[in-house]
Amino acid sequence: MENTEICAYATTLPNAKTDYKAEWGANRLLLDDKMFGLLGTNKVGTRILTLKLLPEDGELLREQYEAITPGYYMNKTHWNSIDLSSDQVSDELIKKMIDTSYYLILKSLTKKRQQEIADGINRGHSS
Repeated sequence: MENTEICAYATTLPNAKTDYKAEWGANRLLLDDKMFGLLGTNKVGTRILTLKLLPEDGELLREQYEAITPGYYMNKTHWNSIDLSSDQVSDELIKKMIDTSYYLILKSLTKKRQQEIADGINRGHSS
């Protein structure tokens, strides 16, 4: 997936937005002000997407795909980086991982904020 496709997909999720963090040279995928994804490059210039997953899910994916590694410059237990130059990881799996990361962050928000977002979805727009 191209960076623009990843950002476009991420912003289809309720209240999700992206921004560019110049000092990191990376796009952040955000829910409110909490990051659920980071799209940039590693130290050798490879395009990577870093997403939060449950530790057991991340470990399983890292065992299955060489292109998925512990999160670059992130907590290696909870965050996983996908080498986007590899064709090993399908667009569908990338989207599923984006969804998972988003929902993990959503669950970390207050119950009140979760309800506000759900109410916005039910009304057909974001809050």
